[in-house]
Amino acid sequence: MYLQDWIQRWLIAALTGLLIIAGCGAGFLWNDEHRVQEEESRHVINRVRLQVSGIMRYLERYGQKVANTAEVQEAIKSMAKEQGLNLLYTGLDGRVMFNTAPGDGIQQLDLRTDLHYDLYHAKRDQNYYRIAFPVVDEATQVQVGHAVFTLQARDVLGPRTNVILYSLLAVMAFILMVLCLLLFLLRKKLRRDIIQPACQLKDYSEAILKGNYEQGTAYHRMDEMGEVHIMFEQMRLEIQHLSRRRDEQDQAQKELISNISHELKTPLATLKAYIEAIREGVCPDMDSVMEYAEVMHNNTEKMSRLTEDLLLHALRELGQISVTLKERYSKKLLQSILQPIAHYVSTTGVQFIGPEEIPDVLIHVDGHRLEQVIANLIANALKHTSPGDTIRVNTELARGQLTITIADTGRGILPQDMPFVFDRYFKGKADTDSEAEGSGLGLSICKYIIEAHRGTISFNSVQGQGTTFYCSIPL
Repeated sequence: MYLQDWIQRWLIAALTGLLIIAGCGAGFLWNDEHRVQEEESRHVINRVRLQVSGIMRYLERYGQKVANTAEVQEAIKSMAKEQGLNLLYTGLDGRVMFNTAPGDGIQQLDLRTDLHYDLYHAKRDQNYYRIAFPVVDEATQVQVGHAVFTLQARDVLGPRTNVILYSLLAVMAFILMVLCLLLFLLRKKLRRDIIQPACQLKDYSEAILKGNYEQGTAYHRMDEMGEVHIMFEQMRLEIQHLSRRRDEQDQAQKELISNISHELKTPLATLKAYIEAIREGVCPDMDSVMEYAEVMHNNTEKMSRLTEDLLLHALRELGQISVTLKERYSKKLLQSILQPIAHYVSTTGVQFIGPEEIPDVLIHVDGHRLEQVIANLIANALKHTSPGDTIRVNTELARGQLTITIADTGRGILPQDMPFVFDRYFKGKADTDSEAEGSGLGLSICKYIIEAHRGTISFNSVQGQGTTFYCSIPL
């Protein structure tokens, strides 16, 4: 069930419950008031008896003379007027013998229905009561008639206010209104702070699902939903960043394939041309053949490096670059790696300076992968040096690590390129008019291999003065 529907049903149920409680309370108050009125009526009868006691004593003394004696009638009228009531006096048969209100025209009463001895049955309307009392002769103690008094309600009950009842009803109505107001405020707050923000998140999620990562959230209150929106916004920005990185990588991979295809095409064309020249007998002597063979060898080395970088990149993407660590002594291992590299660097016209002394310590290392790292860093240095420059390799022990330093005196790295040196496909902006060589994978692969050795790789560079790389491997 949706939260909005649940809140609507819950609100209806709560209002129904409040109305039932209010109805029950009003019923209890009305019942209590009715009970109080009945209890009061028993006490008020005594007050009525006191009010008419003088007339009743007079009737008990002169009741048999009322019908025929004018003096008795005048006395009774005077007393009735003084008490503010009307008297209707009947015999035992119900025949009216005297009436202080002659305009009524009543001659006979039905003794079964017209005589009432309690307030509940004596009430005629909202303002008058008709109450009957038996008249007993004072001398014989025998009932001689009935005295029916008509009194105003205010004289019977006295001034009476329902302050308590009205106050309780007012309090109950006020509490009911407050509770209803609170319920509606709660409903409004739930809609504003929970339902609407949740619907906004739903819309934003649909936008992200459709690939629209630019639409941000617009919730600005700092509460629980605000924290959810903040986390959602961070997630959106992260997805947007990852999407851009993915697009950039896809584009870089396409460019990589295009560049490698182009860079492989050139040495292949050169190899084909020199091979055809040798086959056609263009070379007049062995020196020319060896010169051609050297050119073919250089182009073969270039293609080999390109295919090796591409293979390592593919293996890294698949998580299958195998780094098998074994205990090796550093001196013998590094000598076997640096000796052929030094010879190759010397043939390029760049001066190579090896380490004066290699520490002979035990390290966990994959010799083949470490050779790839050192060869790649030196090959990278050769791209940025010219004949007459120097490449220096040094080794030292510090803080439980063997650090291999490869420094050159070449052109250095541009400052704007430094943050991205170890990123895949990054080739840097060449500071010359010639296009930068390479696939942009070498340093990324070096970083991966060194970190697989639980080591670190870093560099510093000054434009125009050279670059130094530091590879540290734990002992």
